[in-house]
Parts: sequence; structure tokens; C-alpha cells
Amino acid sequence: MTDYFEVHERDAAARRGELRLADAVSTPALVDEFVVDSGSRWHEAREVPDGDDARLTILPHRALPPGTEQPVAEAFSGEYPDVEYPSAAVVSPETAADHGTDAYVLAGGPGYAGHAEAFVEAVLSVRGAIPDDTALYLSGVATPANAAVLVYSGVDLLDEKRARARGLEGFYLSTDGEAFLEDLDELPCPCEACRKPVSEFSRADCADHNANALRAELARVRHRISEGRLRDYVEGQARHEAWLTATFRRLDQQYGYLEARTPVFRRNELLAATDDALRRVEIQRFADRVTSRYRRRLDAPLVLVPCSARKPYSDSQSHQQFSEAIKYRGHVVSMTSPIGVVPNELETTYPAQHYDSVVTGNWTETEIEFVAAVLERYLERADYDRHIAHVPGEGYREICERVADSLDIDFEYTVEDHPTTDASLDNLAAALEGEDSYYKSEREAATVRAIADFQFGDGAGDEVFGPEVETESYYPKLRVVDGEGELLATQVAQYGTLSLTLAGARAWLDSDAPTKRVEIDAFVPSGSVLAPGVVDADDSIRPGDEVVFEGPKAFGIGRAASHGAAMVEGTRGVAVDVRHCEEP
Repeated sequence: MTDYFEVHERDAAARRGELRLADAVSTPALVDEFVVDSGSRWHEAREVPDGDDARLTILPHRALPPGTEQPVAEAFSGEYPDVEYPSAAVVSPETAADHGTDAYVLAGGPGYAGHAEAFVEAVLSVRGAIPDDTALYLSGVATPANAAVLVYSGVDLLDEKRARARGLEGFYLSTDGEAFLEDLDELPCPCEACRKPVSEFSRADCADHNANALRAELARVRHRISEGRLRDYVEGQARHEAWLTATFRRLDQQYGYLEARTPVFRRNELLAATDDALRRVEIQRFADRVTSRYRRRLDAPLVLVPCSARKPYSDSQSHQQFSEAIKYRGHVVSMTSPIGVVPNELETTYPAQHYDSVVTGNWTETEIEFVAAVLERYLERADYDRHIAHVPGEGYREICERVADSLDIDFEYTVEDHPTTDASLDNLAAALEGEDSYYKSEREAATVRAIADFQFGDGAGDEVFGPEVETESYYPKLRVVDGEGELLATQVAQYGTLSLTLAGARAWLDSDAPTKRVEIDAFVPSGSVLAPGVVDADDSIRPGDEVVFEGPKAFGIGRAASHGAAMVEGTRGVAVDVRHCEEP
């Protein structure tokens, strides 16, 4: 149980939180000014200190080097006392466990600098063994260049030790690396330590500058977490040192670790500026759900079209021209990098209308390979009778040809020169001549069911809403009502999700669809369900998910503030933001 640390915001494994000392500290933070180390028990016996609420006290410990054999680690790990002040335990990947402290210090921190594989394995091992709502402290590693990646991996507390030591050795640090102090003919920083001629700038001044630069970088990182845009920053920042690039890419390979902690939607635009963006959780998650949850309900030929800069695609001039030619006779699916394929019903669903990418006119091999793989998986599940490709030549055509060869299908190509020329649009209209059209109401019904599949699980669109539901209002703010006219859900245009009513929540709970359920204690929540009130929660819950909560005294629907495991482990903070609640 933690009494002095609380997580407020999450951005994948990175968190903004608060270390509740006498003077509260916003994390991720540097702890040099308020951490006290009680010392190692290897050298001599250590008494448990009195401690106080103004400092984080590292309890007497017996740290072990990385790679210590498990039997040895267990023999020497020992127990930590239960104290009434902010405390931290020292652990290694082999000894990490819940010791009831507010923070955990990863032993041998400096040894992980420069070693991506060992560092990622250590962080994941420790994070998996300690409660989610406790802070992880990595000492002796942080610099202005690596702080963002360390926090992105899941570290909450850092210190100035390495940055200051490098300064005393004559290394001037910045967010893009380091330089020999003797090689500088001017100081490229306006911090207080640098406000003197370079000829008078000492190594002690350099140490102060390094610490200032590190503090400024952590302020930038905290702001990025609050915006939900740390990943965008890290993709560029990681490239300044080889081991940071390796760390960043190894973290991407730990999909389960990052995916559980990544919100299902964000307020801000997702920037896809490099091929690394293809490995983002949001991109991979969308591709997985489109190819494993989405169900095609419109009985019409496939019409593949290119994406547009304007989002949602249907608002763009080019897609309006496509729609005029198609006239409800084809099922529109957009091809795009980095998203993959986007069925028309999911064009508003995060991140399909929330991304921006670098357009050069040339697809990279990585982009072609990824989109082709997603399209292939999509077509295997969707099972169309006809495949019309209204796409330009560059990149798009190569993707279609690869998929056609792999699945042994034929694409009917309709573009001459450019998709929006009169000749190309005429070809598209002619290709659909004789096909039956569907009603707008059919497309709207297919849309809300497809969003339900994507959001709640495979088959949820049919299970939750049943065969009798109808849609009201106008796209993209559709309302779902049952056969008796009772409102079940509303489409949230901003994120392309469904917001359930209490009636919709009960229909979801009573169906065979996968349910993101939170069991709460005997109380009636007002505004939010706090973590101490959570009895159990589905492991499948992700931050931002629509969740049903139920207890002896209350039933309701709300939005998850953390992933399911964190709700169960947590002892502080909000677990669910309540939207509707009633007493049974």
C-alpha cells in the first residue's frame, strides 16, 4: 500500500503523479533535494531511521548486482519494516516484490546506462513485481538526452548524480548529447549557470548547467505526458544516442507492457513522422481490431480508395467525389500509412481521424510491407465477392498487387492518372454499374455496430444492440435506440466511440459480448470510483475504456482512468470516471 504517491495521468508506461511529501512534488521528478539513504546493510547493521514526511527515506537495504542467481537473491533479500513516513525499498529484478513502500529503487542503476536489453528487462521485471501505484526510482543514469526515454519506459524518479558528475569531468550536456567544455567557443544555453563568458566557465559551473538542463527536460517531459504526446517527442529524442534508440525499439517489442497502459484515445493529434510510428501501440491496436473484431455488414463490393489529408475522410473533397460516383453501391475502405486500412464505418474512430503523417509522394518499404499485411488480414476476414481498387499508382498499386498474389484474388483498377480526374471517376461509376445500392439507414446501422465491435469486442455490435435497434440523429453523432425507443448509446464524434446509457450498459452486461466490468465495494460513487473502492476489474480494461461498474449498492457506466490491473492494485487515485449511476 502506498500512502505518499499517487498517479494522476498516464501516457503509456509514463505517468504524471505526485509524491506527497510535506511539500508535494510533481513527478517524474529529480529527488536529490529530498531523498535520504539509510545505508547498506552489507557493511554494518543499520537501524530503521525515524524519518519524516518532508523526505523520501530509502530504508536500510542489501542491494545485489544485476544477474545475481535467484537462490542467492532470495537468501539475502530480507524484509522491509512497515513505517509511517514516505519510504523506498531497494530491489533488483531478482528480488523485486511488494514491500509496502511508496517507491522502489532499482539497484545498480549506473550499470544499465548504455545497455538497452538489460535495462528494458530490468524495468519490466521490477514493474511487474511491484504495485502499479508506486514510484520507480532509477539513480545515477539521467541526463538531459536520456530522461525522456527513461520516463517513457516507466521510471518516475531520477536524480542529478550522473549529469553533475559529467559536468565535473568537463562534459557539457544538452538534450542532443554532450560536448567537451574545452571545445565550446560559446555557451548555447540561457540558464543561470551559463550567464558568464565561456572563458570564466568552470567545471563546477558546467555541473550546475547540466543539472539545470536536466530539470528543464523533465519539465518538458511532464508537459508532454499531460498532453498525451510523449511518444512523438521520444521518437526524435531517442535518436541522439545509439543505446536510447535500441531501448526505444526494444520497448516497442514489449507490446503487452505498453498496450495495457496506453489510452484507447487521446485528445491530441498523433504525429507519424518516422517508420517507428508504425510500431506505436495506437497503430498496432487499430490494425489488430480492424482485422480481428470488425465485421462487414454491408453486402457490397469492396472499393479501396486512398486516404485524404482532411479528417474524417468523408469530409474531404476527394472522398465526396468518390461517394458521388459510388452512390451506396460499394463498401468504401481507405488505405493509408500509418493506419493500414480504415473501413468507412470506422473513419472517426481513434486514431483514424486523429493522425498526421509526412507526405513525400514515395512510400517506404516498411510502409508498404505494413499496409499490405493489414490489408491481407482484413480481406481474409471480410470475404468480398469483388475487389475494386480506385487508387493511384505510387505505393497503393504495389500493395494491392502483393495482396492479390498472396490471396489469389483479382483487383479491378479504375484510376487513370489520378483518382479524382473525370476519367477515373467515370471508370469507378462504370465498375459499379448493375450493383444493388443500400440505404443510408443501413450504413448508419452498420456504423454503430462496427464501432461496438471495435470498442467492446468481436461480435459486440450484434450482441449488445440485438436485431431491433435503430439509429437517430445525424452522422457522426448517431443515437442508438431499441425497439421501444429507449436510448442505448450515443456516438461520440470526437473519438468515434460509443457512450452507453444505463440501459445500454445493462444490455452489454446481459449479452454474450466481452464485458469490461469493474466490481466495486458497498457504496454509491459520486463523480468517480476511487481505487480503494475497487474489488476486482477485468484485465482487458485500458485507460479510456467504457466500463460497467457494479456493487451491492450501485450500478453504473463510466470511463476507465487506468488499466484493469492498476485498478485492483491501486490504493490511491481515480479508477473510473462515473457518467451514469443508479442504486438497485
